[in-house]
Amino acid sequence: MRQSKAKQITNYIALFRKIVEGIYTSLSAKNVDIEGACSYLEMCQQRAIDFGTFIEGEEGEGHPTVKMLEEFCEVLYEIHEEIQSERGLSADSAKARLDTMVNRIEESANKDITLTTVKLFLPYKASMWDSLESVWMKANEDPNCTAIVIPIPYFDKNPDGSVKQMHYEGNDYPENVPVVSFENFDFMGVHPDEVYIHNPYDDWNYVTSVHPYFYTDNIKKFTDKLIYIPYFVLAEPDVDNPDVLESLKGYVLSKGVVNADEVIVQSEQMREAYIRVLSAQFGEDTRPSWEAKIKGTGSPKVERLLRLSKEEQEIPEEWKKIITKPDGSRKKIIFYNTSVVAMLNQKQKMIDKIKDALEVFKECQDDVALLWRPHPLTMATIESMVPEIRDQYKKIIEDYRTEGWGIYDDTPNMDRAIIISDAYYGDPSSLVQLYEKLEKPIMIQNVDVLEKESV
Repeated sequence: MRQSKAKQITNYIALFRKIVEGIYTSLSAKNVDIEGACSYLEMCQQRAIDFGTFIEGEEGEGHPTVKMLEEFCEVLYEIHEEIQSERGLSADSAKARLDTMVNRIEESANKDITLTTVKLFLPYKASMWDSLESVWMKANEDPNCTAIVIPIPYFDKNPDGSVKQMHYEGNDYPENVPVVSFENFDFMGVHPDEVYIHNPYDDWNYVTSVHPYFYTDNIKKFTDKLIYIPYFVLAEPDVDNPDVLESLKGYVLSKGVVNADEVIVQSEQMREAYIRVLSAQFGEDTRPSWEAKIKGTGSPKVERLLRLSKEEQEIPEEWKKIITKPDGSRKKIIFYNTSVVAMLNQKQKMIDKIKDALEVFKECQDDVALLWRPHPLTMATIESMVPEIRDQYKKIIEDYRTEGWGIYDDTPNMDRAIIISDAYYGDPSSLVQLYEKLEKPIMIQNVDVLEKESV
């Protein structure tokens, strides 16, 4: 039986107990109310029949709990007859018999009805699947759970906020992850018990937007529990620093966080930061609700990365040519990360910095292999918000890929690049936290320093 229907079992048991109390009250009154007791007994019998029909519809005929309900109906009938006879029946005796039957029904329901859940995962970018994968794996291994992955479409946005090209990355997920088409799935009809998302922004993102059907306001209509897990890992915050909390508002005060029934963040420290920001925004009287909603149990991104770091990674042949020296030994691999935030804030200075960095690494290509992996939304962000640098940025990429001395990684598999690289160089980013977990060297680039100019 679906977990979403389990509440009906609880409701029926609670109803039976209330009716039994009504029967007891009617029979123990100073002026015994036989008619009232009989009315309660008849009501209870009808509800027992309804409950049995419900269970048979979910579990099939011959279910042990249905047989228990049939016995319950027989006891109800017997008591109905006895209280109308000349001999009568005491209130205590009737209650004891009925309580025993209700307890047996509850025990049978708990033991013999297997509760199953449907957990739905709605990623939008394949490169961000790592934020949900370990949760999906656990759900997928649970025999009493149906775990469904439905990649959802998203759109790039024009500078005026209107949407343009639609993207769908359902074909880019790992082979072991079966995906279901969003076009053929009956979301309302299935009504999954839990829905997991990693995009909390809805219509507040200036660069991209998931399809409006998958905004959190609407998702809540077809699930009992909406769970948001961030696709990023941030530096651990100083929760007593007002400036730090202010900088987190863009992440914390998103629609996904507010609308979700549960939010899973990277640590207890980050949980406290979320709670403080939300309580300050919506009032201290709301703190208990945020404390119940925000969980600091850890990021699946880190869990996945630590697992994969122990496995050998499959490296593309074209990458091997770049990272292998003539004598067969391997060069040091530097992961070069350029972020969306830096591009937005620095604009032309960032363009100049990338050119400079590539020139430096080009000169070191005999000993060092550069693996440049820009944030996957960089081009969409530039076209939407800083189109004046678009052509320059595109030419940098084209020249870099044409020259072929370094690796340009735009695949969905970010973890492979992190694992095979020896060090991190680039902008401040959530990736820094992942490199710290792997205890690899980290160097943050400074856009104000151009090495080629200083020589």
